[in-house]
Amino acid sequence: MKKKILVANRGEIAIRLIRAIQELDYEAIAVYETPDEMSRHIRIADEAVLLGDGPRCDYLNIDKIIRAAIKSGACAIHPGYGFLAENPFFAKACEAAGLIFIGPGSEIIYNLGNKVVARQIMADAGIPMVPGTENLQQGQEGINTALAFGEKYGYPIMLKATSGGGGRGIRRIENDAEMVKQIPVARAEALAAFNDDSVYLEKVVIDPKHVEVQILADSFGKTLHLGTRDCSIQRRNQKLIEIAPSMIKNAKLLDEICETAVKAAKAANYLNAGTVEFLIDRDGSYYFMEINTRVQVEHTVTEMITGIDIVRNQINIAFCKPLSFSQKDVQVRGHAIEVRINAEDPKNDFMPEGGKKVSVYRSTGGFGVRLDGFVYQGYIIPEVYDSLLVKLTVHGFTWEETVGRLKRCLKNFAIRGPKTTIPFYENIANEKDFLSGNFDTSYIETHPHIFHYDEDASEVGKLARFIAELQYQRENPFAK
Repeated sequence: MKKKILVANRGEIAIRLIRAIQELDYEAIAVYETPDEMSRHIRIADEAVLLGDGPRCDYLNIDKIIRAAIKSGACAIHPGYGFLAENPFFAKACEAAGLIFIGPGSEIIYNLGNKVVARQIMADAGIPMVPGTENLQQGQEGINTALAFGEKYGYPIMLKATSGGGGRGIRRIENDAEMVKQIPVARAEALAAFNDDSVYLEKVVIDPKHVEVQILADSFGKTLHLGTRDCSIQRRNQKLIEIAPSMIKNAKLLDEICETAVKAAKAANYLNAGTVEFLIDRDGSYYFMEINTRVQVEHTVTEMITGIDIVRNQINIAFCKPLSFSQKDVQVRGHAIEVRINAEDPKNDFMPEGGKKVSVYRSTGGFGVRLDGFVYQGYIIPEVYDSLLVKLTVHGFTWEETVGRLKRCLKNFAIRGPKTTIPFYENIANEKDFLSGNFDTSYIETHPHIFHYDEDASEVGKLARFIAELQYQRENPFAK
């Protein structure tokens, strides 16, 4: 009888995981909440289990997911990203129930999820880090420590939730008055989001590049890197566009960063797939940020340039199989770009477009093109989940070829109903600093002209409108 693996997630990442599970000749068990009853991931799985009415709370309910896995006969759980993926108590519950958790162990997740503990592990290993504090004490004592840190290192300073992630729980502080005001607010926000009101401080690196390294580590002592990704184009610390490899032209620096990532993973006794993230200053100095203990949204660009299936390797490692390749076997070929096509209105502060029906969906394709999505024509976007519709990833031999392929794909990608980020990305793909690889984490704020576009005047807008009109005429042949 085939082994079964339960996928504790939804949307595009659930589909990505299900495909990998089935390719390995295991059965995939999907779970879902009532608002997701029309989602594609439950239709391509071998089985589907309704967790409850949700929204979101059932995807976050450890007991329900463990029971679903046991009842369905699953021997393992893959958490994907988001929801419970970086929750050490979920990993521990899997371990206690005799289920294989496809990811690092609960202790590793706990240590690296606690940013202060992670910083101490890295400091002990000699990994370069941005100056920072331990957890701030409660009350006036913590505020005094924060003000002393500001006086020593100068502003701006980042106030961060210790258990934060995904860009949440982060506040930029510009002066003493803001520090005093924002610490209790940040504590309340952290408690609500992560059930932990601990916060700490880090000195801000002004307009850095955000570069990360994909790593894989098996239980036989082999830890490898799969090269770099650049995730600098982001808003409010959340990534919008991901590129592999990094566009930094200093090959020696990138090699050093990759070696440092492997060193950091070994210092944390890391197992399975993970991402070591760094900030790179204008002078080429680099600093450790964090290790993400899960598969990343942007893993697709690394897969495109290396040909290595990261999710497949995650599963194999979890089942105690050794990595089948060595570091010298990892070859980076060309460039890849991923854009997250979200149901959002970039002109309206990226306001989500949930609740709207996708009246037209005509995807792009062709050589060097990958789509990871879950929507279809007629799908009504739930208002209660994130706004990601589909990830478009393109690959090319040169940077110019890759950008040209991205432009063509965006021009031919037609979605009607919700507003999307497609025309916004079209503007970026034609912007001179992007074309030259000259971007850092300030890109969105320093290039306001990328928000100036007319959806209906764009090529994709014209195409979507034409398809919608044609579809209407077919459905209403006697209408004028």
